[in-house]
Amino acid sequence: MAFDGITVANIVYDLNNTILDGRISKIAQPEKDELLLTIKSKNGQFRLVLSASASLPLVYLSDSNKPSPVTAPNFCMLLRKHIANGRIISISQPEMERIINIEIEHLNDLGDLCHKNLIIEIMGKHSNIIFTNDQNMIIDSIKHIPANVSSVREVLPGREYFIPNTLNKYNPLNTNNEEFYNSVYNKPMVLSKALYSSYTGISPTIAEEICYRSGIDSDKNAKDLNDNEKLHFYNIFNIFMESVKNNEFSPCIVYEAKSPIEFGAISLTMYGDLTCATFNNISEVLQKYYSSKEKVSRIRQKSIDLRKITGTLLDREIKKYNLQLKQIEDTKDREKFKVYGELINTYGYSLRPGEKTLVAINYYNNKEVKIPIDSKISISENANKYFNKYNKQKRTFETLSELINKTKEEIEHLESICTALEIADNNDDLAEIKEELIQAGYIRRKKTDKKIKSKSKPYHFISSDGFHMYVGKNNFQNEYLTFKFATGNDWWFHAKGVPGSHVIVKTNGEELPDRTFEEAGKLAAYFSKGRENPKVEIDYIQKKHVKKANGGIPGFVIYHTNYSLNIEPDISNIKEVQ
Repeated sequence: MAFDGITVANIVYDLNNTILDGRISKIAQPEKDELLLTIKSKNGQFRLVLSASASLPLVYLSDSNKPSPVTAPNFCMLLRKHIANGRIISISQPEMERIINIEIEHLNDLGDLCHKNLIIEIMGKHSNIIFTNDQNMIIDSIKHIPANVSSVREVLPGREYFIPNTLNKYNPLNTNNEEFYNSVYNKPMVLSKALYSSYTGISPTIAEEICYRSGIDSDKNAKDLNDNEKLHFYNIFNIFMESVKNNEFSPCIVYEAKSPIEFGAISLTMYGDLTCATFNNISEVLQKYYSSKEKVSRIRQKSIDLRKITGTLLDREIKKYNLQLKQIEDTKDREKFKVYGELINTYGYSLRPGEKTLVAINYYNNKEVKIPIDSKISISENANKYFNKYNKQKRTFETLSELINKTKEEIEHLESICTALEIADNNDDLAEIKEELIQAGYIRRKKTDKKIKSKSKPYHFISSDGFHMYVGKNNFQNEYLTFKFATGNDWWFHAKGVPGSHVIVKTNGEELPDRTFEEAGKLAAYFSKGRENPKVEIDYIQKKHVKKANGGIPGFVIYHTNYSLNIEPDISNIKEVQ
């Protein structure tokens, strides 16, 4: 979700309830585009993070500290000179913009009372932190924007600070019926876009939420609404914005299974089928949401090399497999040549000299066949020629059949590693997958690499009925769970016909309720290659019926009798044990 004006309004509300009237005791600049202010107020001590990062601009209260450079950057030194020990006298958001203005009162070198403004603009790659005096003149900024970078506004010391209005949007907190009708309903675009392109501070997600609450399709053209729909939508919009105006925030994160997919300062009811977790404040939401996103991004970044190696190997094996299938297709008529040889030996005596075709009855099916004959060689040599052709194709078929099975196993193994890379969520998981690639001979072990002692652990869940469920993250863990951890009467689950995790449900000698079977099936579906499908077929069986193939790949098993179920890969309501 975009860091929109409603999120900023929630932040401003929280800051006014925590750090307003507080004093700035420390100013640090841990990153080139980030400030960390330590503020002591009547409510306690707080750390305020102000980030103007182009990729992740944020403002939030944090419990953690960050190391700072030994020599403070110039912007940090300037702020220390002017506002160290300054008192925060107001925190505001102009016109629902993604801007926070912190006004600070301090004493200058002569002991006179002065006011300065620390302005945080949260606008994607245009984000900035700007320091101004009480006359709105820029003293300095964390990023300098000269005229050759922006023709709209220079951000340089000595320039006047202003907010450019390039999009001509309205303030949603101060709208009226006439303005709303003229701005939204006159646009030749879908309703949600007409809304967020007319009013500042409203993101596409919030526009979709307002459409959902109104019961009107967000993809309907704004011009096509009838009078009743227009009035109803305007009323729902007003009710929504009234809650923002009255600071009735409900910070939340929407989860799909374990992954955070959206956050909001107001409850997002349009995600009814997913888990919507609420939090005490928006700072907690921002830290949790972006740390989760950052964690996923960081793991994916660290696994790039392994993904590239596995992907290249998989592509090569698939090409090899397709070529082998084509080659074995060329041997499908091999039995015909054997029959030709036999028929020539049986009926060849009837051929007259110079004849090039033998017409005979195939005594295997009583059908007439015409067999090409080389008149330059003897009958027995013609028969041997067909027998040789048959034997050659038979050997080719047998060799290719073995190679195809081996290649198919390689493909399944590599696909299982690809799935494990998708599931991996920490460095230990990646180390274990790399070790598997080394042991399988896909990559060489460097002299500096030692064989790892696994620290990675399977996922651990508890069913609604209190049964412990374990999910392997990779083939090593699958092997361990199935053949070392599980006992005979425990239940084993796996997605049918696709790479995925082994799921073990510990029974402790008890009978499993139907709900636990379903939840274990959901885990097997989610932690498999089929997790994007609406439903996944799951095989399940007691562990004692699962066997390991002789010389098989770790985690690969065989079983002959099993139960099956089709289940949605949704684990949002299954409790994970951390």
